Amino acid sequence: MTRSKLAIVLFNLGGPDRPEAIKPFLINLFTDPAILRVPFFVRPILARIIAYARVKPATANYEILGGKSPLLELTQDQARALELAMPEHDVRCFIAMRYWHPMSDAAAREVRDWNPDQVILLPLYPQYSTTTTGSSFTAWREAAARAGLIKPTTTLCCYHSDPGFVAATAAMLRWAYDDARAKLDPAIPLRILFSAHGLPETIIERGDPYQSQMEETVAAVVKQLDIPGLDHAICYQSRATPQKWIGPSTEEELERAVHDETAVLISPIAFVSEHSETLVELDVEYRELAEKAGIKGYFRAPAQNSDPGFIAALADLVRTSLARGPGLCSFAGGRTCASKHRDCPHARAGTAAP
Repeated sequence: MTRSKLAIVLFNLGGPDRPEAIKPFLINLFTDPAILRVPFFVRPILARIIAYARVKPATANYEILGGKSPLLELTQDQARALELAMPEHDVRCFIAMRYWHPMSDAAAREVRDWNPDQVILLPLYPQYSTTTTGSSFTAWREAAARAGLIKPTTTLCCYHSDPGFVAATAAMLRWAYDDARAKLDPAIPLRILFSAHGLPETIIERGDPYQSQMEETVAAVVKQLDIPGLDHAICYQSRATPQKWIGPSTEEELERAVHDETAVLISPIAFVSEHSETLVELDVEYRELAEKAGIKGYFRAPAQNSDPGFIAALADLVRTSLARGPGLCSFAGGRTCASKHRDCPHARAGTAAP
């Protein structure tokens, strides 16, 4: 029996592949209207001002990583693992990065030339935001139109509380928690800080469901961990503009941990691949900040990368999404966001809130 040809398009942020790519990568990032929400005639100028100001510190960060982001290679590893996890289909994964190559235009042409029977759009962002998944989906629709790609397509918007994803995340975190606990003096308490990428408050106020979905992810993971009396908090990192961002910030939570004389285990809950925000911001910058302040202990749980449990969860998400047929779906099938989240993609499609 001939297996159906299934194209899985994996979406992620992307990152510079050499030092010379840092500036154009930053310009691509800040010229995205989903990121820099200012009038269109101001955006190109302001984006370049912000990007140029960030080139020097970004270059220093990427020097720690050998002059480039590891994100593409890690995503390629995830793609190969996901292909192997779905032997019932003739699967090929395609990578569409948002701000550096390979981007959506190249991926759409590759999908068209492979001529699959079905396409599934799978973001490597568990929680939906207009700034990440939404922006990637917009770029994909435009690229697919330019490429003349017309195939039955299933779009998975989010999987923040998917049981498989939660179980895989909790399993990795439990290992890190037990390891940290074993290295600590039993008298020192340990707090898990779920650190996620932040957003300006105005984006949330306009109806973006990201913060709400993040809270649901953390609640589900904590329940799965089932550690009596677990001390934990959600915090946000990577502020990039002068606006007021959602909080508390990771820096503030580290200061509180120092004051409370507790050690911390950082869980990068919004990231499923290691990159500069985990390998530099969390592992170097925040560690140095915390240790200088006198933290009792600083530990960090790894991102999922190609963890077998995580890959198995992605494969199951693909299967259940395909069974629902072409169109938009969440991990639960229909809309999961409350009515206040006007920027939920299901809300834009006219689906009623639960």
